[in-house]
Amino acid sequence: MHKRAFSAVALVGVSALALAACGSGSTSGAATSAATSAKTSAAAPTTTGAPVRDAAVDLVIWCDQDRKPIIDKYAKAFGEAQNIKVAVQVSTDVRKDFKDATNAGKGPDVIVGAHDWLGELVQNQAVKPINLSADMQAKFPAEAMAATKFNGQIYGVPYAVENIGIVRNTALAPEAPKTFEEMVTLGSQLVKDGKATNAVLLTVSKTGDAYHSYPFLKAFGGGVFAQKPNGDYDPAQVIVGSAGSIQGGEQLAALGKAGILSTNVDGGIVDQVFDAGKAPYAMTGPWAIDKAKKAGIKYGISPLPTIAGKQMTPFLGVQMFYVSAKAKNDAFAQEFVTKYVTQKDLQIDMYNIGKRPPALTEAYTQVAASDPDIKAWFEAGKGALPMPNIPAMNSVWGPLGQATADIIAQKATAADRLKAAQTEIEANIKKAG
Repeated sequence: MHKRAFSAVALVGVSALALAACGSGSTSGAATSAATSAKTSAAAPTTTGAPVRDAAVDLVIWCDQDRKPIIDKYAKAFGEAQNIKVAVQVSTDVRKDFKDATNAGKGPDVIVGAHDWLGELVQNQAVKPINLSADMQAKFPAEAMAATKFNGQIYGVPYAVENIGIVRNTALAPEAPKTFEEMVTLGSQLVKDGKATNAVLLTVSKTGDAYHSYPFLKAFGGGVFAQKPNGDYDPAQVIVGSAGSIQGGEQLAALGKAGILSTNVDGGIVDQVFDAGKAPYAMTGPWAIDKAKKAGIKYGISPLPTIAGKQMTPFLGVQMFYVSAKAKNDAFAQEFVTKYVTQKDLQIDMYNIGKRPPALTEAYTQVAASDPDIKAWFEAGKGALPMPNIPAMNSVWGPLGQATADIIAQKATAADRLKAAQTEIEANIKKAG
């Protein structure tokens, strides 16, 4: 058993932390030919919930409300260039609505969503490969392109990447931490001195959060699935109960026992406490920054530190555009995704909405020159592997999240709980077929 004991100083004053948390290019021939007889470009009505497709529309794109204004701009230009009618519709649950509508033959031609949907969408025959040239692929980081692939085929064009890092309140923690132990020591002293209520903020919750807990497991060689020689995740080799994962789980157990981490802390409380200036560190992502700015918090962003001498590494998330396997006109859908989504201007405009690093290297380079946050998030994501996009991942999130919550809450040892979670995950995968 591998354990790293936190120093006595690091643990001073942390018993009240859990209680404090309770408070709170060129046009393809097919597309050109089809455009000859197409209707004049026009905007179609926006819907919410599960959109209803207008049969008169040539190309339909589904996205969320935040990204619609930007996609509208490029969809309009595409429609005018192709002499077709294009609609950008809002779905409140793109993943679910797309599956249901596609099964009924009434779905969109293009959707915008996370890369880890891919395996399930391919399994359900809902999306199809896209034709992206080798030259164009080279304009994106290898990790971003890897996230778009399933069984060696490319199914989307990435427009943004995201990962977690350490966001610190620079008034409380001026320097970027190199070790998790350093964070615990400084944070605990601030709590003792009445300058903070929480030493370190991490989303846990009563049911756990596998995404935020993963870096602890990964640091010791654990994680979710082993990888095949070609880099693909292997659903036949679950490593949740491996020795490396257990070592990471023991770190979570020690932090829970010391009151540093608590199941009383969910994502909302992380934002609430950090934005109130009551914690020096939050282990979170780009989505937290706008709220911190509005709260007037002076902050810094840095990569995850080491823990017990081992480097913590987050998952890499990739946002991308997919083409439906049942697109009304596949040529238009392919043309928009491969020729418009790959434009620098579109990628920069999408960055302006979500403040995630653009996936296109050219766009990232331009943005990073003027936005230090984007560069910091990119640096924090170095070495990160894409979240598994295989269908088996659907069997992982719940059991692994609950296991980590139970470990932090001292309900079971890391070894017992993670081995039990592995058994449950393997059974779920087998049942799913």
